Amino acid sequence: MAKVGKQFKAAYEKVDRTRTYDPREALALAKELSFTKFDGTVEVHLRTGLDPRQADQQVRDVVVLPHGLGKTVRVLVFAQGEGAQLARDGGADYVADDDEWIKKIQDGFTDFDVAIATPDMMGKAGRLGRVLGPRGLMPNPKAGTVVPAEDLPRVIQESKAGRVEFRLDKTANIHSPIGKVSFDLDKLYENLVALMDGVRKAKPSGAKGNYIRRITISTTMGPGIKIDPLTSQNLKVAE
Repeated sequence: MAKVGKQFKAAYEKVDRTRTYDPREALALAKELSFTKFDGTVEVHLRTGLDPRQADQQVRDVVVLPHGLGKTVRVLVFAQGEGAQLARDGGADYVADDDEWIKKIQDGFTDFDVAIATPDMMGKAGRLGRVLGPRGLMPNPKAGTVVPAEDLPRVIQESKAGRVEFRLDKTANIHSPIGKVSFDLDKLYENLVALMDGVRKAKPSGAKGNYIRRITISTTMGPGIKIDPLTSQNLKVAE
């Protein structure tokens, strides 16, 4: 193992590497082993059996976590006219409705977590690809962030409440946060259920063999804890 700190080593040694954990047990252990002074993020990492090079094996979707992510989400909306007013009324933190805003973002303003656009503004928003793309902020229909003006209030509120995007990366993995270490175990579990349900529904038509091969839960700077992929793909919240 590469050189690591004493706190990480102590946490790592408390994880049984020879077994897969029950999801609730894994979440409880992840909370217990978190050693950061700040409120760390609980993350889920999925190893898939997909081939990212194939067009029919792509995964990209969104899910609304029932208990959110435990952080303030700043939303910027590209809209004009009636859409701009709907965005303001819907709670958007910023409304980019003119060329001055486009220039401001081109000059480096990215003080927001989610960008949403109406279709008629994508021509202008598209000019910001070099700024927004690398940061994962570019509005995209597949991610549900390019929507008609009348849908803006709903999408804005979902984004602020815990709407997260998940997607397949170039190494065939999917990564997503599901909350904070300070969350109650039940809330983390219910967020995990929502994420896994969304991933299951997003299974691409070209998937072959095992869709999800490995699932690991970790916290910020904490060790990974493996959970049973078969059990986790069929999680349900108790009635």
